[in-house]
Amino acid sequence: MFHVRKVVPWALIVAVITGIYLIIQVFGPIKEEGLSNFQILLSIKAFLGLWLGIRGFNQKIFKINPFLFKGHIFPFVCVIIIIFISQIMYII
Repeated sequence: MFHVRKVVPWALIVAVITGIYLIIQVFGPIKEEGLSNFQILLSIKAFLGLWLGIRGFNQKIFKINPFLFKGHIFPFVCVIIIIFISQIMYII
């Protein structure tokens, strides 16, 4: 458990930074009709990923504990939702 607490926050920060770069590359232009289904799902994934990233960054760098959702259940659910959205995006 000691090693997990050292590695996971840094891995999360790297994942968020690379995710931001990929969203910039993949999102594409917004058409007059509005967002496509792919862009909507990608936006939801980005929001959840950024929330997890900001939470992890605050904990690791600034030693700030979360003010809301202090347990591990909500972040775990966010990760599961991100995985399901990724699978749906693959199907679409």
